[in-house]
Amino acid sequence: MGAIVTLKKGEGRLLKSGGAWIFDNEVDTIVGSFENGDIVIVKDFDGYPLGKGFINTNSKIFIRMLTRHVDTEIDEAFFTKRLQDAWDYRKKTVDTSSCRVVFGEADFLPGIVIDKFENVLVVESLALGIDKVKNLLINILKNILKNDGIIIEGVYERSDAKVRKHEGMDTYKGFIGDEFNTKVHINENGVRYIVDVKDGQKTGFFLDQKYNRLAIQRICKDAKVLDCFTHTGSFALNAGIAGASSVLGVDASELAIAQARENAALNGLESTVSFECRDVFDLLPELESKGEQFDVVILDPPAFTKSRNSIKNAVKGYREINLRAMKLVRDGGFLATCSCSHFMDFELFTKTIKQAAMNSHVRLRQVEFRTQAPDHPILWAADESYYLKFYIFQVIKER
Repeated sequence: MGAIVTLKKGEGRLLKSGGAWIFDNEVDTIVGSFENGDIVIVKDFDGYPLGKGFINTNSKIFIRMLTRHVDTEIDEAFFTKRLQDAWDYRKKTVDTSSCRVVFGEADFLPGIVIDKFENVLVVESLALGIDKVKNLLINILKNILKNDGIIIEGVYERSDAKVRKHEGMDTYKGFIGDEFNTKVHINENGVRYIVDVKDGQKTGFFLDQKYNRLAIQRICKDAKVLDCFTHTGSFALNAGIAGASSVLGVDASELAIAQARENAALNGLESTVSFECRDVFDLLPELESKGEQFDVVILDPPAFTKSRNSIKNAVKGYREINLRAMKLVRDGGFLATCSCSHFMDFELFTKTIKQAAMNSHVRLRQVEFRTQAPDHPILWAADESYYLKFYIFQVIKER
């Protein structure tokens, strides 16, 4: 039997409401020996069993829970069941040609993300305990996919997020197993992409916006479109495929713009979809001063805040770009706008857009509100799993 961790009286509220984390200040005693990353038994202050999880005294997230049942063995059969459940869920809810197969706590496998790009897996390990069983998980998942006729040809690790430092781990990226061509071709919503799993952002491509990209297609036919923070061109290319008359994609990264142009060529859209390497905050006022107007403006910025401490500045940033974008949308045109910051919650994001609309003297007619794709499931008890907010509005100016 592993070490037993007992909580202080009155603590464990997040866990008891369905969450997966126990913080360092919630722990009263630890009885028994352990190494960081080991599985421990968790009990309430009165000895009531609460489950099992990975312990790491280096992290403020002291224990990441795996199960609510102390008599459950955490072995290969346990992880096989977890991974099979995750895959079965994806098969029912999304196009699985390229998708997120494992989304950490939301799939009850805390601290690990596994994306599938056609026949390639990209793994991001963020917690010490799960890192110790990472290779076992990969081998199990490859066998599960093989049973569905999917042969995984390569695995790449993108564990280069700074958050690993909080777990006492170094950042790392590299092949797991044999080397392969890390420029992977995928097809999503009828658009072809080259995904750079080695040097692209995060795991190489933002799969969470899959159906949001599809949603903008119907408003982009015959439209003049501006796609801000285009990254590798995904929204811009969806607009182009949908029949936009012209699309301008903008991003501050030279690497991203080069990849976006490569993707445009791959889809035969070079004459319709163009890209510029510019700072969006500089470009939007310039376009406004020139009197430019667009039928559709898309805002897909990076997270302006990754902590509660910087929310105030983030609000200013979101308000500024939305205000500028609204001014660039012609009367009756459309604005698609989103935030991928967990800390910029639904209420605050909505309030910020409303302020931008008031300041730019426009009225907004909501077309729809969306979140992340179902392969990034939102576990209601785990607030951190809900991060993407996506609106489509019609912009009304002269009525």
